[in-house]
Amino acid sequence: MSASETYVNKILEVLSSEPEKTVLTWRGGTVTAAGFDASVRTAAHVLHRHGSGAENAPADSGDTAGTGTVVAILTVTNSPATLILRYAANLAGATVVHLHTTNAVDPDDRIATEAELQILKETGATVLAVDADHLALARELRALLDTPLTLAALGDLGPGVLDLTDGDPKAFDPAAVEIDPTRTAVVTYTSGTTGKPKGIAVDFRTRNGFIAAGLRMGWRAVYLATLPMSHSSGQTTDDSLASGGAAVLHDGFDAGEVLRAVAEHRVTRLLVSPPQLYLLMDHPDLTATDLSSLQMLCYTGCPASPRRLAAAAGIFGDALIQVYGTGEAGAISMLTPAEHKEPELLDTAGRPLLGEVRIRDPHDGRDLATGETGEICVRSPFAMKGYVGDPGLTARTLRDGWLHTGDLGSTDERGYIHIRGRVADVLKTNGIKIHPVTVENALLAHPDVVQAAAFGVRDRDRTEYLHAAVVLRDGAGTTADALRDHVAAELTPKHVPRGITVHPQLPLTGAGKPDRTRLAANAGG
Repeated sequence: MSASETYVNKILEVLSSEPEKTVLTWRGGTVTAAGFDASVRTAAHVLHRHGSGAENAPADSGDTAGTGTVVAILTVTNSPATLILRYAANLAGATVVHLHTTNAVDPDDRIATEAELQILKETGATVLAVDADHLALARELRALLDTPLTLAALGDLGPGVLDLTDGDPKAFDPAAVEIDPTRTAVVTYTSGTTGKPKGIAVDFRTRNGFIAAGLRMGWRAVYLATLPMSHSSGQTTDDSLASGGAAVLHDGFDAGEVLRAVAEHRVTRLLVSPPQLYLLMDHPDLTATDLSSLQMLCYTGCPASPRRLAAAAGIFGDALIQVYGTGEAGAISMLTPAEHKEPELLDTAGRPLLGEVRIRDPHDGRDLATGETGEICVRSPFAMKGYVGDPGLTARTLRDGWLHTGDLGSTDERGYIHIRGRVADVLKTNGIKIHPVTVENALLAHPDVVQAAAFGVRDRDRTEYLHAAVVLRDGAGTTADALRDHVAAELTPKHVPRGITVHPQLPLTGAGKPDRTRLAANAGG
């Protein structure tokens, strides 16, 4: 496969039909299709000329990003530079590593310097592409490494920094760059349940497939990116541009700013977490905002309140979509706009979207029947290649062509997936095994509960008890005792949490899910 067949070149070809069209908007500035194309091809030319291309990249070892050219990106996450640098590096045949954050929701949540250094070592990064905001940190990281590292930037940042604008976009021929389609294209780090960042490697073949939907979309998307483009939001940006559309880049999520941007830029696509969806619904400017352009409002990341989803469907209509997926598997299932009109489906994750889904016993691996709870396993063309530097974890996760998500769930008679939590989160209390998500869903069914998290807390005798934390709607008058009665009625008395605390907001993990570990630690078990 040549670089002219990669997702980057296909996107650039689509955009070339309208060179003066604005394709990126950020902090009051704009980038045209012609300017974007020139920036990407120029940077690719410099990287290629510098020896940072596919011809310098041996085949991947299978469990790492490979020993060839690896370009780490350390820039303001939701900036044009992040996108241009990824496209340029991939067009030159190099692997890209996003270094700034492991957070899939907050682009401003950067990881510690020690973790960044470990990622550079783990991936074998040979180039560190930075912006002015991160130059000092980049120099510090380079000084701490015991292997050569070239600093690069989109402009002149002084001595010792390769200027990626000092090239000729017409001198670079993607067709001359041969890329093994199984070579790692992008490595994205997630926080993981242990706190140690895990590098998810995705190859060029898979990345190319991500934009297929955009290429056949049939309408031009204008995507408002508030989630970090280093994670799944970057893929949404890709297929929006592949549709011949554009992207509006925000440095983070602010409900008022999002509503204003939707109206001003005629935004058609938006990707949010459930807590962010609630903030949009509750914002005082909502009713006065023109939302008529919005065609796809996708929420993902954690369970949502069925009651609030019913209200959201009334507000956003046929734009509302739920997608369940993981960084390792990509999109797994979808709840469509039409299905949001069926109340009994609002506590499901929809039906499988791509590939195959099976529910398997997490202990012996046998397939389970409809209604039985087990591990959600996926066979998908968009599954990851593996974890960087961790062949053991890769082997446990990818088995016999199936990706084991670590999520617990079941399917019903109609094929809808019901998420029950994580395999590692199941706890035994009151003599029964309890899936925290089951209790969370019961709490979310209460009309006063906006968010909920259930988790285990051990007492001084090391006995584990179920606790819960909730966020209530404004003006709610319900009590912890009333919520206990509600859980007992929805489930059984044995499912009632020993303690229920009310919070103004819940701490979230980098994936946008309630941080049960932090809540359990603060519960004083």
